[in-house]
Amino acid sequence: MRPTFQLLFAAALFTAATSFATPTLPGPAFPQFADAKAVEMACQRGIDGAKRRVKALERHAPDAKWPAASDDLNAYVEDVSGPIELLVNVHPDKGIRDAAQACTLRWQDFASTLGQNEKLYNAARKVKPSDAIDREFMRVTMDAFEDAGVSLPADKRQRAKQISDRITELDQQFNKNIRDAKTQVPFTVDELRGVPESVWKDKPRDDAGRVLLGLDYPTYLPVLERAESAVTRERIYRAKLTEGGEANLKLLGEIAQLRREYAQLFGIKSFADFQLRRRMAENTTNTQRFLDEVKVAVSEREGRELAELREAKAKHLGTPLDSTKLERWDLQFYTERVRRERYSVDQDAFRQYFPPQESLQFIMKVAEDMLGIRYTRVDAKLWHPDVQAYAVSDAKTGKPLATLYVDMYPRDGKYNHAAVWSFRNGSTRLSRVPQAAYVVNMDRKGLSLSELETMLHEMGHALHNNLSATRYSLQGGTSVQRDFVEAPSQMLEDWVYDKRVLKLFSTVCKTCKPVPDELIDKAVLARDYGKGVRYARQHLFASFDLALYAADAPEPMSLWTKMESATPLGHATGTMFPAGFSHVAGGYAAGYYGYLWSLVVAMDLRTAFEANHLDPEVGMRYRTAVLSQGGQRPPRELVKDFLGRETNAKAFYDYLMK
Repeated sequence: MRPTFQLLFAAALFTAATSFATPTLPGPAFPQFADAKAVEMACQRGIDGAKRRVKALERHAPDAKWPAASDDLNAYVEDVSGPIELLVNVHPDKGIRDAAQACTLRWQDFASTLGQNEKLYNAARKVKPSDAIDREFMRVTMDAFEDAGVSLPADKRQRAKQISDRITELDQQFNKNIRDAKTQVPFTVDELRGVPESVWKDKPRDDAGRVLLGLDYPTYLPVLERAESAVTRERIYRAKLTEGGEANLKLLGEIAQLRREYAQLFGIKSFADFQLRRRMAENTTNTQRFLDEVKVAVSEREGRELAELREAKAKHLGTPLDSTKLERWDLQFYTERVRRERYSVDQDAFRQYFPPQESLQFIMKVAEDMLGIRYTRVDAKLWHPDVQAYAVSDAKTGKPLATLYVDMYPRDGKYNHAAVWSFRNGSTRLSRVPQAAYVVNMDRKGLSLSELETMLHEMGHALHNNLSATRYSLQGGTSVQRDFVEAPSQMLEDWVYDKRVLKLFSTVCKTCKPVPDELIDKAVLARDYGKGVRYARQHLFASFDLALYAADAPEPMSLWTKMESATPLGHATGTMFPAGFSHVAGGYAAGYYGYLWSLVVAMDLRTAFEANHLDPEVGMRYRTAVLSQGGQRPPRELVKDFLGRETNAKAFYDYLMK
């Protein structure tokens, strides 16, 4: 998930069913911009309006109504800035993307200034919360003020703002370097032997007739998984693992140093320590202990799996085992080969069962049956003709709940991973409905089972936004502690391996062939193969992130080379993984461990659905206890309310060890 642009305080930066009414989208229509100038004008109007509202809030007495008055400002800022930040990542016009990016930097300046507003800080200190929700709102508000540097001496406060603004600028450039690169790798048809023709047949050709392949996931992954030529796999692997290049390595190095300096302005030795004191993990010691436990749990399995893959390579090539070396670009190819041979499962075999539009309808149907909601497609003029708009409503009452925009397919200039932008949070006191953009890059010819799993993962984020029913917009949806934010999305990933759930496909696509039960049984077994390698890699990413933001803030590439070299497969010389690791340049800095931490919680949440993944009673309890609460209560309390007990890691470690 790509985090939404929270702007109240700098520290927060970070087919259709039957409807009860005429199909309309709840909330404001998505703004249209004819050109870059229109973006600039809207940006100026928005900032001017926000500044007027800040002045009004400064005059507001610090009474029981202050939290609501403060949140009114946040709601306004979301409405005028959120869509523009989204367009940085999805608009097909580069001029509009660049203008939107320039606008987000202006909003960053507004936010960092707001976070150091002493009048508002002093007013907030005097507020006496009226209940538990207000207490949590004020706690987060005070933390945000403090983390923005409002209490620092004047010189340090000014430096904190400079650093905060500069980091946002560097992060924007980091992502722009990847998004606008338009890298194409040329291959002859013979070099693509083994890769499904559907992946490359319609791609452009160079003057020599070679096929030009981009690095979007519907292209990159099939080449790594299926290309018989190791040279082909290596070339596309190296292209992907050098995205961003030296320029991004320099940007990331500067970001790490600036974050270290930022933490030390507060008397805290590392940015990791600065961040983690506000998270579920609480501190660096707890986080490192957790990562060490994961490493112990997966190391033996990782070694065993790598040995099996090396044997598979030796057998495939007819080379002696002792002279056969497994390379990093071999991993996915031989993992898929072993899966096909051992379990008779081929990810491409699923594409005939999962056409993309029907797959979208399927995941919506899962949410409908499980959570008591309805999706209704609505015509709307949006940023690209491919984008779809849906009104989300309550199935029982017909009450409008949210708007969801869906951007399904890859194109030049678009964010090339999968993410949800929760650019507008809901608020019950304002009768304000949330809005989110669901952004993925799927193959138009059909989805693999793992791609359908990705779609469900992102749907989890969208549901967190869309079904939020918090009092304050600042606490809506995914505005939760970062090491919990992935739990609702990771929980849903398991649903695609349930035959009963997949039967729903026939209700949205009468002409689609049903997935044979035996294929799903094999897929469940095949899914677990390679989990040692998979989670060891996740452990490495999380450990790198934590080390990057340690007290010494080491140079990113040398740190990565050292850490990856210590793994069984070593480091592939010339690759620059950190140059494309946008999570740690942005909002997941000193927080990438949260994917593993959230997975612990997600697997525990799944235990409530063991008997029936689509149980509407359990689903409604989950919707009410977890999704609707957003960040207005601490995550541990939400999970306890839902499960009826404290959360634990038993399901996670049972899965890793079996």
